[in-house]
Amino acid sequence: MTRTVLDSVQPLGGSLPHLSALLVIDMQNATVAMAHRAAETVAAIAGLRESAKAAGVPVVTIQDQGNGMEAGTEAWRVVPELAPADGESVVHKTSPDSFLDTDLDKTLKTLSVTEVIVTGFATEICVDTTARSALSHRYDLVVVTDAHTTSVRPDNGDYAPPDASIAHHNEIFRHLTFPGRMIRVLPASEVAFAAPG
Repeated sequence: MTRTVLDSVQPLGGSLPHLSALLVIDMQNATVAMAHRAAETVAAIAGLRESAKAAGVPVVTIQDQGNGMEAGTEAWRVVPELAPADGESVVHKTSPDSFLDTDLDKTLKTLSVTEVIVTGFATEICVDTTARSALSHRYDLVVVTDAHTTSVRPDNGDYAPPDASIAHHNEIFRHLTFPGRMIRVLPASEVAFAAPG
């Protein structure tokens, strides 16, 4: 498999290039149906998938299952625009942490991945939890600002409005530091996959 680097950035304290993987978290029929800016988020992730595949960067689809999204049901299926292609890795999870009791870490290590690019649903839950867990599993991290989203919700509830929640989490990751890890927060338009020189 051809290895690629993201933005030709070198990891902290080393001379080897980043080997990136694009994570697409829980972009399933049931979740996308309730998502804020669903069409825009799907389009942003689809563009990243296309760029990653063209550059030989692995795409790993994370698929949640459980109450309301039982395996094999229409609600559980990944939306057609983001459906994994033959040969792409798919990881099934039952908690907000895509690493917990799954083969995600093994899959990434098999692919020699050192950095994960996180996209998907929902910002405050599975995206945030998986991003932090990736750091704890010693992966560098890219959070794509316009390629994760959350649910539509009433303006008068205790949850922050969707746009504010997305912006809040993007800002947290801009200021988060993790020993020995590189964290970047980029819009999809600035995530450039390029073959190593």
